[in-house]
Amino acid sequence: MAKKICCSCISVQGLGLSIGILFALGAFLMAIFAWRLGIGIEIVNLIGTVYPGYEASLRGAILGGIWAFIDGLIFGAVLAWVYNKLQK
Repeated sequence: MAKKICCSCISVQGLGLSIGILFALGAFLMAIFAWRLGIGIEIVNLIGTVYPGYEASLRGAILGGIWAFIDGLIFGAVLAWVYNKLQK
């Protein structure tokens, strides 16, 4: 018997990538704004306690973007997976 495919299921890979990209972009821009404009330096420093290397600099923005992408990818994938399990 064929497995029933739920029409309201969410793509685990798609949501993971989407949220990962959004998290990465947000972390990158926040560090750039803190570095160049001095806006949100305290927030960047606080997040830097969780993301190693994340600071108000170009290098820190890139490292924070990478960490945030990984974090968002995992979060989005787990969120979609749980949603799909609850829909069955």
